[in-house]
Amino acid sequence: MQRVTVIERFSKTFRDNPSFSKLLIVFTVSGGGLVAYSEAGKSNDNSNAGELVEANNRKKKVVVLGTGWAGTSFLKNLKDPSYDVQVISPRNYFAFTPLLPSVTCGTVESRSVVEPIRNIIRKRYAEAYYWEAECIKIDPENKKVYCRSNLSTNGNGKEEFAVDYDYLVIATGARVNTFNIPGVEENTFFLKEVEDAQKIRRTVIDCFEKASLPTLSDEERKRLLHFVIVGGGPTGVEFAAQLHDFVNEDIVRLYPKVKDLVKITLLEATDHILNMFDKRITAFAEEKFHRDGIDVKTGSMVVKVGEKEISTKDVKRGEITSMPYGMAVWSTGIGTRPVIMEFMKHIGQGNRRVLATDEWLRVEGQENVYALGDCATINQRKVMEDIAAIFQKADKDNSGTLTVKEFQEVLNDICERYPQVELYLKNKKMSNLVDLLKESKGNGVKESIEVDIEEFKSALSQVDTDMKNLPATAQVASQQGVYLAKCFNRMEECEKNPEGPLRFRGEGRHRFHPFRYRHLGQFAPLGGEQTAAQLPGDWVSIGHSSQWLWYSVYASKQVSWRTRALVVSDWVRRFIFGRDSSQI
Repeated sequence: MQRVTVIERFSKTFRDNPSFSKLLIVFTVSGGGLVAYSEAGKSNDNSNAGELVEANNRKKKVVVLGTGWAGTSFLKNLKDPSYDVQVISPRNYFAFTPLLPSVTCGTVESRSVVEPIRNIIRKRYAEAYYWEAECIKIDPENKKVYCRSNLSTNGNGKEEFAVDYDYLVIATGARVNTFNIPGVEENTFFLKEVEDAQKIRRTVIDCFEKASLPTLSDEERKRLLHFVIVGGGPTGVEFAAQLHDFVNEDIVRLYPKVKDLVKITLLEATDHILNMFDKRITAFAEEKFHRDGIDVKTGSMVVKVGEKEISTKDVKRGEITSMPYGMAVWSTGIGTRPVIMEFMKHIGQGNRRVLATDEWLRVEGQENVYALGDCATINQRKVMEDIAAIFQKADKDNSGTLTVKEFQEVLNDICERYPQVELYLKNKKMSNLVDLLKESKGNGVKESIEVDIEEFKSALSQVDTDMKNLPATAQVASQQGVYLAKCFNRMEECEKNPEGPLRFRGEGRHRFHPFRYRHLGQFAPLGGEQTAAQLPGDWVSIGHSSQWLWYSVYASKQVSWRTRALVVSDWVRRFIFGRDSSQI
C-alpha cells in the first residue's frame, strides 16, 4: 500500500473542504490575536510593574528608631499606605514595662509581657520593615542614620550600614541615670528592660540559696538577705511591695530557716515616697510599708555603692552611714542616651538635658525630624513671649484696645496653643480667660469694657508660672505615638487644607492641632492585693477594689490578644499555685 504523508493528506483535505479552509484561517487569525493579546498583556504587565516600582520609589521613607511605647504606638496607628516604614531597634520586641516589677518575683512570666515587633508591623497598612540594629549616629544634613547591627556576619564583627530617610521618628527612650555615683554601674541592678527583671529574679533566689548554706555565719546571712531599693518612685515602690509579697507568701515555705533574717529597705532622697501622687496616697503607702516591716528611709541620698556595702548621706544632718546588703536595685530616674547627646550637640541643643521639640513633636530647628517619649520634651511657648502677637490678632479693628467680646473669639486658640493657660484657670477656679480679664478690671465688667495692652499683660502675667514638663511615663509616650501617627495619616490632606490653631508667631494656621496630653490616672501597687489609684478629677481610691481595677486596666492595655491571655493566665496561676521560685 502506498503511504500517504501527513502533509499530502492535510493538503487534500484543505482542497476538498472549502469550509474547513475558512475555519482554519479564522483559527489562525484568532490564534495570532491571542498571541498578540498575550504579548500585549505581558507588555502591559511590565508597564504596570514599572509603574508600581516607580510608585514605591515615590513613597516617603519613614525611619523609626526604637520599639518602646512611643515607637510601637506610632507603628500601630500609622494607616497611610503611601509610606515606606523602616524600623530600627536593638531589640526585636515591644515590652510592657509597667509589669516588669511583677516579672522580678515570678508573678508574671517575662514572655507574657513581650510581643515581637514583626507581629505588630506585619498587620499595618503601611509597608514596614524591621532591622535589629542600634543607631550610632544621626546626620540631619544628609538625612541619614548610621546603624550597627547587633549580629555579627561571617565572623567579621558587627556590620555597620546607613539608612536614608524623608522623615525620622526618634523614639529611642532613655537610659538609667546613675548621677555619676561611684559603684552604681558595677554593683546595682536596674529595672528598665526585660533582661533586668530576669537578672533580679535569679539574684533574689541566689541570695536565699547562698544564705541556706551551712557554712555561713548569721551576719553573712543577714547581709545576703538584705534587699535595698534606691528610689521611692512608682517602680521602686512596686518592686518593694512585690518582693515583700514574694518573701512572705512563697519564700517562707521554701526557706523556713532564713525567713526571719530577711530585710527590705527603701531609700528615698526627698521627704516622702511617691511624690508625684496625692498626699493621701503617699501617707497610706508609708504607713502600710511600716506595718509590713519595709524600712522606708526618706531624706537618704546614696553617695557610694560598694560590693557589699552601700553608703548614704542624711540630707538634713549631713551624716554619712553605711549598711551591708545582698542585692541593690537602682530606680532613681532616667538619662539621655549617648547617640541622642551627640545629635543634640550637632543641632545646637548641647546645653539641654533631653531633645527639645515644639508642640507638634518636631525637633526644634529640624524640618522632618520628630522625637517622642522619654528621649524628648516639649518646649512649650510662653504666653508672655507672644503677648503682643496675641493682642494684635484679637484686636481685629486695630483700635489699640480689646473688648471681652473680641477676646472670646480667639479664646479657644489661645487655650489650645498654650496648655498652661487652662492649667492656670483650673488652679484659680475660673471657667475661662474672660473671668481673668474681669478680675483684673473688677467684678462689674461688661462685654463692652475695653482693656489696653498693659492691662492685658497684667491679667496674663502669672499664667506661665504653672508651666510643667510632661512626666517620662509610658502613658505620655503612648499618646504621643498615637498623635504623631494621626498627623502622618493626614499629612497630604492637611498640606492641601491647613487647619489648627492660629500661629501667633507668623502668619496663617498650623496644619495640625498641637499635642495635648490627657492624663488618664496612675496606679501604685502596694502589695497585699492593695493598690492606690489616682484618677482624673483628683479622685483617689485605695484598697482591694483598686487592685482589681489595676488588673483590668493593665490587661486591656496589652498590645495583643496573645499577651493579654498570657498575662491573665499568669495571674490566675499565681492565685492557685503561687509564684515560681526557680532560677530559670
